[in-house]
Amino acid sequence: MSTPEKIGQQLENGRTGDAPPSIPTAPPAATQAIDVNTVGLPEDRYLNRELSWLDFNSRVLALAEDASLPLLERAKFLAIFASNLDEFYMVRVAGLKRRDETGLSVRSADGLSPREQLKIINSRTQEISNKHARVFMEQILPELAAEGIAIIRWSDLNDQERERLSAYFHEQVFPVLTPLAVDPAHPFPYISGLSLNLAVTVKDYNTGGEHFARVKVPDNVERFVRVKRGEGPTAIAAFLPMEELISAHLNVLFPGMEIAESHAFRITRNADFEVEEDRDEDLLQALERELARRRFGSPVRLEIADDMTEHMLEVLLRELDVDPGDVIQVSGLLDLSCLWQVYGVDRPSLKDKPFVPATHPAFGERETPKSIFAMLREGDVLVHHPYDSFSTSVQRFIEQAAADPQVLAIKQTLYRTSGDSPIVNALIDAAEAGKQVVALVEIKARFDEQANIKWARALEQAGVHVVYGLVGLKTHCKTCLVVRREGATIRRYCHIGTGNYNPKTARLYEDVGLFSAAPEIGADLTDLFNSLTGYSRKEQYRNLLVAPYGVRRGIIERIHGEIEHKKAGRDARIRLKANALVDEQVIDALYRASQAGVEVQVVVRGICALKPGVEGLSERIEVRSILGRFLEHSRVLHFQGSDEYWIGSADMMHRNLDRRVEVMAQVKDPRLATQLGEIFDSALDPTTRCWVLQSDGSWVASPARGEQVREHQEAMMQQRRSTAS
Repeated sequence: MSTPEKIGQQLENGRTGDAPPSIPTAPPAATQAIDVNTVGLPEDRYLNRELSWLDFNSRVLALAEDASLPLLERAKFLAIFASNLDEFYMVRVAGLKRRDETGLSVRSADGLSPREQLKIINSRTQEISNKHARVFMEQILPELAAEGIAIIRWSDLNDQERERLSAYFHEQVFPVLTPLAVDPAHPFPYISGLSLNLAVTVKDYNTGGEHFARVKVPDNVERFVRVKRGEGPTAIAAFLPMEELISAHLNVLFPGMEIAESHAFRITRNADFEVEEDRDEDLLQALERELARRRFGSPVRLEIADDMTEHMLEVLLRELDVDPGDVIQVSGLLDLSCLWQVYGVDRPSLKDKPFVPATHPAFGERETPKSIFAMLREGDVLVHHPYDSFSTSVQRFIEQAAADPQVLAIKQTLYRTSGDSPIVNALIDAAEAGKQVVALVEIKARFDEQANIKWARALEQAGVHVVYGLVGLKTHCKTCLVVRREGATIRRYCHIGTGNYNPKTARLYEDVGLFSAAPEIGADLTDLFNSLTGYSRKEQYRNLLVAPYGVRRGIIERIHGEIEHKKAGRDARIRLKANALVDEQVIDALYRASQAGVEVQVVVRGICALKPGVEGLSERIEVRSILGRFLEHSRVLHFQGSDEYWIGSADMMHRNLDRRVEVMAQVKDPRLATQLGEIFDSALDPTTRCWVLQSDGSWVASPARGEQVREHQEAMMQQRRSTAS
């Protein structure tokens, strides 16, 4: 990615009217180090971030093993594990391979070279992939079968079923298949990333010569073919993998040839790319060009069925130019993300009980909603998704602003949103109603680039003033500013959150959001949007910490503040909740706090490079991880000595603190601070089910088997139900 120091020309600031091009640029000192005393700190004080991520995915896999969870939820976690691992290879492993191949000797914080990390990653991935396959084959598959949900093979079908599916193959599948031979006249075909393929060896009956061919399993149809078995309550939902159906009919694809062998395989390619923002005048066109190139990225992983012959593997390694160390053997089905299709079976008893988010009491009943603007004039509101409804809070806030004739302007950041986004539709309605609407669309949001380009163009066509942030930085903050005329007064209403403006993920992701009409917050967001759309170089804000200038600095200053409180004999404690804790400067500051006697409690969902519980370094630091039906996504910080709570979009990672625009907002209202404190109290309760990080980097399930256990997310749901009733 472009570094924050690169200064270049931004694309046109929207494409409406005759406005001159806007050239907002990244701040020149985005990566400036903070003064953290590291004297006396051991060199081996960090855990490897890549291996920590693999440990996180192992915790996801542990949920699939958990017999206390509903069966289809366990199958869902197998699918999530598979998708997670795909993205890890496409981005993180791809980056390590690029550094290794280009000779960049940058070592990780724990001292490993890219090549050393790749070797460990491959070994660890093979280990957890084997476990992933075993959980599927030995636990989930037979338990699904016992519940009348069967994943079957062609050999399991009776004659009548085979006849019916053969007819389906000839009518629906055969016309879209393209067998590709490999010989002097036919070069080895391009294999697209993440596609499922069959490697086939065919033998000529006349000459006895063998030939290689590749058949791609269509990715525009469902992976499983439903097979109807039985009627009524005894009916079985049977699923036949598409590759099984194709394999059974290879003779149709290669008539007159003997099918010697066929095996499934799958390639993962480098999906990261770089847009030279200081060279390309139109960022949209540059990004579209790079997206087209993404499918041609170099291979970083080859998954093969464990029954593949050595000869076939040699062909693939040679033709695909894959290192033998990047091969992962898989028992059973490749790409278990297909289990999402199985999860779609209508079996409520095998899934979590439905949870309907409640309307926050401040927003009134769904049937008789209050004016959000009138409510916010009475005081700030904190919402906690998915327990508080997104549609009756955040979405309603933006929709009311779009429809209100007194609203003059709406300014919004969009990082990721849904395919049928009511947020985008509301912004379009507002622009068409004559309001000034500014949307900062982050078109570089990884794997959502194409969708965001689509939304950017739709917004532009409606007259929305669309900008794409600062050159060299991603705009990751979650902010919305509404400007409203009230008599002779102009009042600003604000929302600052930890999650995306996406109504679909808001039902699955745990996030918090602050609504406020406080003048100082409105002034801060006005300054922020001026920085994002114009030439402002503002660094200091009244009630916000803004990266890349201020988030790391502000957090470390407050950690130092807790140390001073402790030295003065006052109460001091730090509580931190985030998706990842990797930044070495923040970690070192936490180590110093622990050494000074400050209690530090961390709730981290994914990666953690901090080593807790090390004598003389981090005895007073506890790190735990909570996974469940909702994805813990909120970022919250509590500094007890100064009695400050902060929420925002930033994780404790280099990319967030140095290469993104992030916003952390202080929650000053004591009522709302108490709500945040209750979230921490629940997550950190000694009886809450979690994993606890050990000083050697291992994670231990807690509480121990047989002890009393409470579920944090269930407690949050119960609390919201009781509040709503």
